[in-house]
Amino acid sequence: MGRLSVELCGITMDNPVIPASGTFGYGYEYAELYDINCLGTFSFKGTTKEPRFGNPTPRIAECPAGMINAVGLQNPGVEKVVAEELPKLKKCFHKPVMANISGFGVEEYAYTCEKLDKEEQVGWLEVNVSCPNVHGGGMSFGTDPKAAAEVTAAVKKVTTKPVIVKLSPNVTDIVSIAKACEDAGADGISLINTMLGMRIDLRTRKPVIANKMGGFSGSAIFPVAVRMVYQVANAVNIPVVGMGGVSSAEDVIEMMLAGATAVEVGAANLVNPYVCKQIIEDLPAVMDKYRINTLSEIIGGVK
Repeated sequence: MGRLSVELCGITMDNPVIPASGTFGYGYEYAELYDINCLGTFSFKGTTKEPRFGNPTPRIAECPAGMINAVGLQNPGVEKVVAEELPKLKKCFHKPVMANISGFGVEEYAYTCEKLDKEEQVGWLEVNVSCPNVHGGGMSFGTDPKAAAEVTAAVKKVTTKPVIVKLSPNVTDIVSIAKACEDAGADGISLINTMLGMRIDLRTRKPVIANKMGGFSGSAIFPVAVRMVYQVANAVNIPVVGMGGVSSAEDVIEMMLAGATAVEVGAANLVNPYVCKQIIEDLPAVMDKYRINTLSEIIGGVK
């Protein structure tokens, strides 16, 4: 293994840098800009059982130090992803990819995960439990330890590949939810998803996005993400993937010191589509600056 390499749920990655779901499409769009095989891997666009058009527009808005979005999981549905998106991806990306899965019922999660588990190029299943539970009153699966565990257990029953459960930060006690997922069989935890935010246009006196509230992401949430990664990494015995406001090589190292085995980069991709490539290129010099020999040795270095 090289200086930058890490092992995530039994799979060796050349480096820990992962573009986050929803900011990197299905990969081939970015492959027109640079060779995406320099990435550790990437998490492709959140995929559901059925096609989704998403929320009404406007659904993305900039704000200081970040952005608010309520895209609404727009995607072509798992059947089309398997038939069309993954074959296109295979032509330009030659490593295992992380499949991001969403659902609105336990059976939907299980169905979509089982489909994608069978795909050769899928290395990990990242299960986003921040979706509303339509059968449970609309509250997110990820806000209740029991509901998050139920999804985790259902997915593990029908899959063979590592299951990484992606948690929402919009909770009082994220550690209890992470531990519930671990107890239900999760192979890893990824966090944090976007925080719930809102902005109002002073001229129109209306919310800036049609959904009123949306996911707040960007550099402003980085300290919250580091705190939650640290808390969860010190409470579970499975790998943690850290994300939330990451935009530099220094941020990657800080996340890893907090306990992350790998690090996802989200909103920064929408500001600078080359940011992940640049972070990977910058890592050796930043490691030298802080006298770090290999990245694997610093994981959880802060106690």
